[in-house]
Parts: sequence; C-alpha cells; structure tokens
Amino acid sequence: MELTALKAGLIGLLISFAVVYLVTPHFIPVLRRLKFGQAIREEGPQSHLAKSGTPTMGGLVIQLGVVVVFILLSAVTGFWDFFPVIVMLYFGCVGFIDDYIKVAKKHNLGLRAWQKLVLQCVGALAISLYAYNCSTIGSELIVPFMHQPVDFGIWYIPLTFVAIVSIVNAVNLTDGLDGLASGVTLIVSLFFFVGSLILPESATAIFIGSVIGGCLGFLRHNSNPAAIFMGDTGSMALGGAVVVMAIVTQLQLFLLIAGGLFVIEALSVVIQVGYFKATKGKRFFRMAPIHHHFELAGWSETRVVTVFWVVTAIFVAIAFICLV
Repeated sequence: MELTALKAGLIGLLISFAVVYLVTPHFIPVLRRLKFGQAIREEGPQSHLAKSGTPTMGGLVIQLGVVVVFILLSAVTGFWDFFPVIVMLYFGCVGFIDDYIKVAKKHNLGLRAWQKLVLQCVGALAISLYAYNCSTIGSELIVPFMHQPVDFGIWYIPLTFVAIVSIVNAVNLTDGLDGLASGVTLIVSLFFFVGSLILPESATAIFIGSVIGGCLGFLRHNSNPAAIFMGDTGSMALGGAVVVMAIVTQLQLFLLIAGGLFVIEALSVVIQVGYFKATKGKRFFRMAPIHHHFELAGWSETRVVTVFWVVTAIFVAIAFICLV
C-alpha cells in the first residue's frame, strides 16, 4: 500500500488522536491508585495549590499514541525510521525519571538540575553526531528567506546540540498551565508538518502527524480544569519531538521563529535569575516563567493560555513567510 506523505501524516494524526483520547480516561484512575499526583510548588501562584494531587505522567499516553502510529504505519509503508521516535522516547525517559522521583518522594524537586542537564547533554551530543553523519540529514540547514540549504560543516554539531538542550528545557518550562505546553507544541508542530511534506519519504510526516494528534487528544483531558498533567515525562518528550522535527526537516533555525513562545518562556527565566542576582533580590517579572507573571497580573489561566496560543500561531505564520 502506497501512501503520500500528506495522507500518511493525516492518518497518523487521526490514529494518535484516537489512542490518546480513548486511553487517557482509563489511565487517570491507574495514576490515582498509584498515587502519582502532582506536587505543587508552594512558592508558585496560590491558585495552583488546589491542583495538588492531580494525576501526572500523562505524557506516557502521548508517547503511546506516537509509538502505535509508528508501528502501524511503518509496517504499512515499509519505511522504518526509528530516529525521531527514539529521540522523543529518550527525553521522555529523562522526564519519567524526574517525575518518578517527585511522586515517590512526594515533593516537587525530582532530579537535581545538574543530573537532568547531564542526561540531556549526553542525549543531545549523540543525536547531533548521528544527524551530522546521517546521509539523509547531514550538515545542511535551511536558512530563512533562502531557497537552498546552507552547509554549516562541523559547526552543525554544536548548533544542533545547543538547539536540542535549549528547546527541551524551554518546552519543559512552558508546561505550567493547563493545556499550555500541549497546545503550543501542537501549533508549532503544524509548521514542521508542512515542512516535512517537501521530503520524499512519508515517515517524517507520520511522526509529526502523530505528535499533533497526540497533543490534540491529550488537550481534551488537559485543558482547564485539567484532569491530568503531562509532567516532565510529557514536556521533555514533546521538547525532544519538536527539536527532532526541526532536525529531520533541516529547519533548526526556524525554531527561533515558529518556537518563539518557547524562546520567550526560557528567556524570561534567564532574565529573572540574572536580574535577581544582579540586584541582590529584586525581581524583573512578578514570577517566571512569564506565564506566571501574567497570572499574578490578574489574568485568568484560560486567558493566558489562549493568548499564548494566538501568539504562537502568529510566530508560526511568520515562520511560513520566512520559509516560502
């Protein structure tokens, strides 16, 4: 059976959506029985304390949807591209370890920052080296407003390494409000889905379509008020998924544009920490990441999420303009 990239991607989207949409309601009671509830930071917005105990690790279901699609449609098309799925699962595993420590010890600390960074850097280095030496990826990147790829040579490795670590952490930071990370990731993934259609194989479109479908299905249960959180298990997996989409489509540079909301979230934390240290205790934002700043400014959680979705859609539109 021969499928076009577009058709395969859309089929993958629908299957992943169905898996996540249908499995999640049955997974929530399991997490409750295991007492895998979210611990809420006491220094965070006080309105979030009511969310304490909400089942977490829902990102496992999103990954399940992607894996099911990968197995089914790869068998149909005969094109098995393990790379994107392995990248997503690797960072999902890092997030799972972090979440498990949190729920096992019943606090929200998880892995130490340096432990998490080491695991991320090991994965990022391996992925960068593989992509650099892969005949279907290589060291070329598509540059905004240019109609042909540019070969970055050996500089491709550090550039991709930084992109991986940065985006994985940025998506992780964005996951702070009901439906925020899953919605933003869905919108950003649409950009890379279109980018994948220029490739001759359908496997990339299948992967991206399955991530979109997984996010869409998860949003049904993760939108405000959330019945389940994705946890670091989901946010890191989605961070890995987004960055590997960019790698296989040679669109890493467009992460700065299409993923502009992720960049803003991460920069808000950097600015907050830097300003706090420089001024010996003063804060630039009411709270970081920046979505909490707007919450404390009086915005409702749903308003923040909706506005951030719209901002992401604008960034994606700008990215399309720069691509074509």
